[in-house]
Amino acid sequence: MTADPKELADRLLDAQVEFVLAELTGERFKDVVARDVADVLAVADTMIVSEVVDSAMVKAVGHRLTDAVGGSDIIEDMTVAVADAIYDMAASDEYTLGDVVDREPVAALIEKFLTMNTLHDRALERLTESPLVANIASSFVNKIVADFMAANRARAEKVPGMSAVLKMGKGAATKVRSAGDRHFEGFLGDVAGRGAQFALRRTNNAIRELIHDAPLHDAAMEFWDLHADEPVSGLREYLTQTDLRELVVIIHEIARTSRNKEYIGHAIDAGIDVFFEKYGSHTLAGLLVEVGISADEVVTDIVAFAPPILEAAKSDGVLAAQIRSRLAPFFTSDATLALLSDAGAAAIVTS
Repeated sequence: MTADPKELADRLLDAQVEFVLAELTGERFKDVVARDVADVLAVADTMIVSEVVDSAMVKAVGHRLTDAVGGSDIIEDMTVAVADAIYDMAASDEYTLGDVVDREPVAALIEKFLTMNTLHDRALERLTESPLVANIASSFVNKIVADFMAANRARAEKVPGMSAVLKMGKGAATKVRSAGDRHFEGFLGDVAGRGAQFALRRTNNAIRELIHDAPLHDAAMEFWDLHADEPVSGLREYLTQTDLRELVVIIHEIARTSRNKEYIGHAIDAGIDVFFEKYGSHTLAGLLVEVGISADEVVTDIVAFAPPILEAAKSDGVLAAQIRSRLAPFFTSDATLALLSDAGAAAIVTS
């Protein structure tokens, strides 16, 4: 008597499900992962990035992810939450700023910034085009002059008889101003405008001389060294938690509202083009090496993270049901049933 092909297919399906479950759980899992990762990387080592990956498709995905991820609520929530967590992190009391950031790159960064003369000159030139900045510079200079004059007046008034002379001069100036108030105010306006530009030019020149000639690099590094041996938590003295949270939210909002701008799209495309120019000739497996990911690390990470998830899925029967749903179409297909029927008939004949 031959076995019913449908019944035999069900028994084969059960056996296949048990086999796959055994490979995904228990002691065999690590060996299976190592084998499969090696097989995948062996195939990936034969594939050239530019031949199997379309840069236009990567650009489309990059645009979509920038739009979707950049505007997601979880990014904003996590940004604020992470900022709060870092601000209150206990480790900030255990590590110094020097432990976190090496001195050499800080020194190189400061030196590079101070030697960027084109940047300094161009920025200062553009500042002269702003009337508001000129007024601020004028106020700054006037404040210094006013403080200097006030200090000298206070010393002069201590000289016997000088107080009366100063009051007489002030009264005379008041009469002159009241005699031609409108003309005088217009004159002051013209002088103030020219004075603002003069003050700004003088301020810019002073800044240039300060950057080019003064030992700012040494001063900046001295400032760094004063903080390098202090706990990272000392930075809280410069910024409250509310300030940090608000800054992070503002920066996130800038990033969120800028992500769909046309220029950002061009920047994404340019970055992807550069990637393909530099790494398009690499194999997929070689690209992983360039990134710094080894096969052993891939296996280690999968073995570390996957078992708890697979065990949880196995315990409630979800994993077995998923495997069965994937394999069942093969075992119940007409072609498989026909093969089983033919195999059964052949077995009867040979017996």
